[in-house]
This record gives sequence, C-alpha cells and structure tokens, in this order.
Amino acid sequence: MKKTVLIFGVISGVISSILMLANLPFMDKFGFDNGLIIGYTAMVISFSLIFFGIRSYRKNQGAGFISFGKAFKVGILIALIMCLFYVATWEVIYFKITPDFWDKYSNYQVGQMRKQGAAQEKIDKAINEAKDYKKMYDNPFYNAGMTFMEPLPVGLLITLISAAILRKKRPVAETVTTSL
Repeated sequence: MKKTVLIFGVISGVISSILMLANLPFMDKFGFDNGLIIGYTAMVISFSLIFFGIRSYRKNQGAGFISFGKAFKVGILIALIMCLFYVATWEVIYFKITPDFWDKYSNYQVGQMRKQGAAQEKIDKAINEAKDYKKMYDNPFYNAGMTFMEPLPVGLLITLISAAILRKKRPVAETVTTSL
C-alpha cells in the first residue's frame, strides 16, 4: 500500500504545486473571486489521482477487490500527501514570491465592501480584522495549519466518492474458501 500511496500522492502533489505556480503570474488578472474558482478546480484535478490510486491498489494488490475501508485509507493517505505539497507550495508563494498577498487581498475585500455601499464603521472593522489576520498568517505554523484545511475537505469528499465507487467485495464463496 505504501508504494501506491506514495506514487499517487506525490504525483497529485506535484500537479497541485505546478498548477498553483502556473496560475501565479495571472493572479492579478484573474481577481480573487475567479482565483478561488481556479484554485478549487486545480484541487479537484489534483485529487483525481485519488480515484486512480485506489483503482490501482484494487487491481494490483487487491486482486480486483477492495473494501470501502481499505479504499478510504488509500485515498485519504493520497489526499494527505497532496495537502502537504499544497501547504509547502503556498508557504513559498506567501513568504517568498508574493509577500504582499495579504495586503492585496485585504484591499480587494475593502474595495468590494465600498462598491456594495457598506457603512464606514463596517469597513473600518474589516480593516482592523484584516490586520489581525495578517499577523496570524505571518506566523508560518498558523499559515500552514490554515492552508492545510483548504484542500482537505475536497480531498475527503473525493476520497469518499472514490471509495464508494471502487469498492468491490469478494464473492462469499471465495471469502469462505480463502479463510480456511
């Protein structure tokens, strides 16, 4: 199982990292709303390797059979590896490539609030909250923890769906014969 999880986890993580870095030059052109859509689409593409990893495990180690539990285990381990790549890439992007990201994002949010006609009191509150969040996100450990939580639900969902689709129990007669 280790080999399958590592191979598919690393491939998924590399795809995720490449897609994050490839979108970086266009970040200002996409805007933050579209960036969110593009980011989650890239996650789904990266996490598609979960399906193929479970299927490979079922074919090569499970003799064509896999329980939901085993499929879930394979899938979630692949997802965790991908999440680690995602976090590592984001840490480099945030701290080295775009250290002004949080300022740009905060300015964007304040601009959106002004467009919607928000009261100055609400805008001031949002500005103060953004400053507090920036302090927290400037801590690499906090940043890594919060970043890890972004792709994890997507990976969990894809793992559950893939495990449900790919589970295949051994026929009862074969199970009895095998256990003797």
